[in-house]
Amino acid sequence: MTDPLMPRRREVHPVPLWPDYKTSVPRSPSLPLLSMESTPSEETGPRFGHSLIGPHDNNLIVNFTQGAESAVGERIRVHGRVMDETGRGVPETLIEIWQANAGGRYRHVKDTYFAPLDPHFGGCGRTLTDGEGHYEFMTIKPGAYPWPNRANDWRPAHIHFSVFGHAFGQRLISQMYFEGDPLIDRCPIAATVRDRSQLDRLVAPLEMQQSRGMDYLAYRFDIVLRGRRQSVFENKPEGM
Repeated sequence: MTDPLMPRRREVHPVPLWPDYKTSVPRSPSLPLLSMESTPSEETGPRFGHSLIGPHDNNLIVNFTQGAESAVGERIRVHGRVMDETGRGVPETLIEIWQANAGGRYRHVKDTYFAPLDPHFGGCGRTLTDGEGHYEFMTIKPGAYPWPNRANDWRPAHIHFSVFGHAFGQRLISQMYFEGDPLIDRCPIAATVRDRSQLDRLVAPLEMQQSRGMDYLAYRFDIVLRGRRQSVFENKPEGM
């Protein structure tokens, strides 16, 4: 692919300065933003990780131990399609996810929440979409966790998504929330997506027909790269 990258649509992007999201205050730009033309190095390769998918990479329940032990928590299947604005699947898209464990703690040196680490859960995985744009992950439903924003703010259960296309500049980042979570409406970060219809696109519905009895629940999260039904992305909402 050698087409120029699409310019950012600021009107649908979450605002950079949101006082209720306190760390956005010192991090928001104080000068007018500059829009630069993309270059061939961004519009073409390299691709990262597309040829390095292992047999357990999309199964976060077992990938940290390479199948020797299973992670603790509510087992879930997260699946969907990566599509363009016409509904066509986008094949060979690298999807990477990362998340907290069932207790709401990340495996990260700066996560000081006192929920215990699961010795059998790493919290990240990756996969490639198939020829029709389908993908799936098996994982543990992440727990909510407190964060030092206001006196008693909690992040809803969520999974971070990175969608990587076929060129250096084709990386999009988003989050997936879970249907029915009351913390979504109380989260200052989610509130930066001011259009409720756009926020709803980040909420994965429960799919009982795709769940497996006595095993796991299923949630569907489709990712639309362009058009009126496009997903909301943290770094580039208009898509690839």
